[in-house]
Amino acid sequence: MSKVVIIDYGAGNVRSVKFACERLGLQAELSNKIEVIESADKLIFPGQGEASSSMKALKEAGLVEVIKNAKQPFLGICLGMQLMCEYSEENDTQGLGIFPLPVKLFSAKDVKVPHMGWNQIEALKTPLMNGLSEKEFVYFVHSYYVPDSEWTIAKANYPDAFSAALHKDNFYGCQFHPEKSGTFGQLILKNFIEM
Repeated sequence: MSKVVIIDYGAGNVRSVKFACERLGLQAELSNKIEVIESADKLIFPGQGEASSSMKALKEAGLVEVIKNAKQPFLGICLGMQLMCEYSEENDTQGLGIFPLPVKLFSAKDVKVPHMGWNQIEALKTPLMNGLSEKEFVYFVHSYYVPDSEWTIAKANYPDAFSAALHKDNFYGCQFHPEKSGTFGQLILKNFIEM
């Protein structure tokens, strides 16, 4: 059985991710201890809230280099995915730089910010999306987005295309919340845990 660790740095909706793992029959461990994180088979990096204070919390916990140097399958969720990028417009924040991408504020006319609720994803790639069909609905809550890029493995539109999920090497990110996205979100978590 995989040892799954959910990185708990005070900025994540960690309990709902833990419960989602339990629904898959898996006891995930919550931790911010470097040795526990480094010994995990899989790492989940949730996040909600604000980018600069979350980066500050990661630095204070000594986790920046630990995350950047992770070799095991790694899944960032929502703000977690955004922190894996180079830079966020949210309070002018330098991210972890795993994905050389910016994080931008939704600014199109006639769209409500935050983008909140169910939206479809498409252009699905990589084993993370195995078993999902195009145009599945997943649950989003975010004011900032990552543009479409060569690392995009799922897109959504609001109103223009943005990255709903990313992949580079062992690092994956979901802008949506798989733990709140019903059957399809559970399937994504299962795919990740079985990698």
